[in-house]
Formats: sequence, structure tokens, C-alpha cells
Amino acid sequence: MGQELSCLSSHEHDLFSAVQHGDTETVRTMVERDSALLHQTTPYDRQSLLHIAAANGQIGILSMLLDQSLYPDLLNRRRQTPLMLAAMRGKIFCVKKLLDAGANVLKFDSLNGRTCLHYAAYHGHADCLQAILSSAKSSHVAASWGYARFVNVRDGRGATPLHLAARQRRPDCVHILLDSGALVCASTDEYGHPGSTPLHLAARGGSLDCVRELLAWGADRLQRDNSGRIPYSVAMTHMHKVCAALLDPSSTEPLVWPSPLKFISELNQDAKVLLERALMQANKERESRILEGKAISVSPSHSEAGEDSDILEANDSNLCTICFEQVCTIQVQNCSHQLCAHCTLSLCCHNKPNPNTASLTPPVCPFCRGPIARLTVAEFGRSNDPDHDVNDISSSKLRRTRRSRNLSEGSCSFRGLSSSVGSLGKHGGFGSGRIAVDDDDLTEKP
Repeated sequence: MGQELSCLSSHEHDLFSAVQHGDTETVRTMVERDSALLHQTTPYDRQSLLHIAAANGQIGILSMLLDQSLYPDLLNRRRQTPLMLAAMRGKIFCVKKLLDAGANVLKFDSLNGRTCLHYAAYHGHADCLQAILSSAKSSHVAASWGYARFVNVRDGRGATPLHLAARQRRPDCVHILLDSGALVCASTDEYGHPGSTPLHLAARGGSLDCVRELLAWGADRLQRDNSGRIPYSVAMTHMHKVCAALLDPSSTEPLVWPSPLKFISELNQDAKVLLERALMQANKERESRILEGKAISVSPSHSEAGEDSDILEANDSNLCTICFEQVCTIQVQNCSHQLCAHCTLSLCCHNKPNPNTASLTPPVCPFCRGPIARLTVAEFGRSNDPDHDVNDISSSKLRRTRRSRNLSEGSCSFRGLSSSVGSLGKHGGFGSGRIAVDDDDLTEKP
């Protein structure tokens, strides 16, 4: 951009330089003196004032320009909008401001045929990605174009945002996209090797975290690209041995996010986080056995750091009365029975579809056999008795009462589910749980 500015007249150079460096007073003075300057662009790339402000995160100047009724979807030479540049640079406040001003998330550039969602996913700005998805869900895009279609929008080479995030080693973006309905087994057209799935691209990039996320959401280890390669072959070709060990078809199948959980009407977000963490933890235990068997060591990933920071200390008051190993972290809202995340996953993964209707029935509480309509995070240390004294020595009696209540209600269910939990670490997968639902990027090589 500096070379462009050097080609401008002194007056224009001062204006664009002031926008780039956030000199709000200079910009305001110059614009008030000559309103035509609002529509000035750089000579070669045709960057407008909005483009420069958005790319450099100058939220004050951006707000001032938008207040002057400037069109938020101005296009530069590559048909990039200010929103695309803000998403590419990770300028979250500018992204939110442009979205609030009505910026169109369905604009495609002429460089690679990508939207702002592609830019955010490719460059790994999870906060920008989430903001764009939230805006699309509440805007006309969801009603006219379709939210699921937007999440899986393809660029000019057939790559979805999930493909780009997996290839560029962006596990946080991969998780957000999968949670928003991205198709885990979608194939590319020309991006990478034709026919590549996100798992192929994660294997090529060697991102263990991306591979973990994709496998947990049901990515197929045996799906082949147009060259006939499975992800395991791609990982071996690029010497990513740890990823290859997990992608080896002969290795133990990973556990998959069970689809019955998607049919619970109100799955509390905090409860979902606990269930996902339990799923990833169970898979990591399998990984350790796989890697030990293949004599491969792996250093802890950044996502594992501090994952036990909020784990509650197990004691008689909060120990799960199904497995007697994990802490109760999940509560069935309508009956208030509590169980651990691992047992909740086991409960849902063993709930098979009706063979006649091919539809899933909602899971039921193992204690009272009531339908589970809502799961929330278990609450600890609270009493329904207003006269309860927290210092009362009868707290041990309260613990025994809660445990006996869970054990006494639905003992047959307890015994049946207890055995299924024991087999959770032995099964190859969750059965029916699979889900089917830039400038530095000018020359992407396959």
C-alpha cells in the first residue's frame, strides 16, 4: 500500500496516510473541506477509504466514514469488500461495525471467488468467523439464501470455509464451522488435490487438533480423493506420522459426536462444551494407546493446556452414581437427575434409530425413564431447603440422600447403562452417531 500512496498527489497522499495511521482529526478536517474526497481510491488497487480503515483496524475512522452514508460494500480492484479485508486481518471491531452497517456477507471476490467467511477461516480469525456466522443467521441470508448453504459456500475452486480452515491448521475455526453445520465429508473441485475432504487437507497440513475435531464429528477415514488416496496416505506422503497413526484404517475407530444429542430441544451451550470435552478426552485416551503401540510420541497441543483447570474435585457429594468414576457435570433439567458427561455420551450413543421410521427417539433418563428434553450444567452446593445451613454437619446425610435417590429410581436402567458405560472405551465408534449434514493466497499450489 505504501507504493500506491507514493503515486498519489500530495493532497491525496495525506488523506490516505491519515486514514492508515488513524489520524481522525486530519481525516475529518479534509473531508469537511472537500466531501468529494470520500470517494477517492488508490490508483492501482482502487482501495477506498473504507478499505484502508478496515484493513488497518481504524474503527474510529471507519465509524466516521460510515456515518457519512458511505456504501459499506465498496469494491476494490479484486472485488474485495472492506468486510473481507477486515476479516482477513482479524480486525474484529471493524468486522462487527461493518456487519451492523449492513455489509453483505454474500459478496464474492474476483481473486479466488471467496466470501468474507472464507477469509476469516483461511486466516484463522475465529472471533471474526463467529461474528459473520451470527450475522448471517439473523439476517436475510438465512431466510433467502439459506444458513446451511452459506456455511458450506464454495469458492471458485470448490473449497468450503471448512476446507480452508483444515488446510491452514485452524482448529478453532474448524470447530466453529462444524458446530454451525459445515459438511465434514464435502469434497473439493480443484482446491488441493481434486476430491479432497477436510480430513485430507488436515492430514496434508499435519494438524493433529484439526484431525481430532474432524474425526470426532464423523469424518470418514476411508473416503478417497479423485486420485484414490485416503487421508492416511496423504499424511504419510507429507511425513506427518502422528496424524497418520490416528488415520490408519487399522487403528481403533474414534468416538463420534452422537446424533441423538442434536435432537434434544434445548442443549445448554455450557453442557455441550462439557460433553464435547468428554468426547475429546475419551478419544485422546484412545490416541495414547494407538501412539504407544506404534512407538510415536506427541507433545501436548495448545488446546490441551489447562483443560483440567475447571475440573471439580471428585467426592461423595458429586460423584456420578452410574460409573462411580467421573464427577457429575450434567443435569437433566426436567427431573434434576445428575450424571457425568461420559455417561451422558454413552446414554445417547446407545440410542439407536427406529428401523421402521429411520428416526431417532429422544433419549430417556436412566433413573426415572422420563424423556430428556433439556440438558444443563449440574449445580453444586445448592439446597432447595431455605432453612438449610451451609455449615450444618448433616451435609453427609444430604450426599447420601442424593446418591440413594439416584440409585433407587430406575435401578434396572442403572445396571444396564452401567454396563454400557464400561464398554464405551471398547467400541470402535458411536454407531449411528455420524453426522452428514489475501493477498498471500494468490498462488495456492496443490
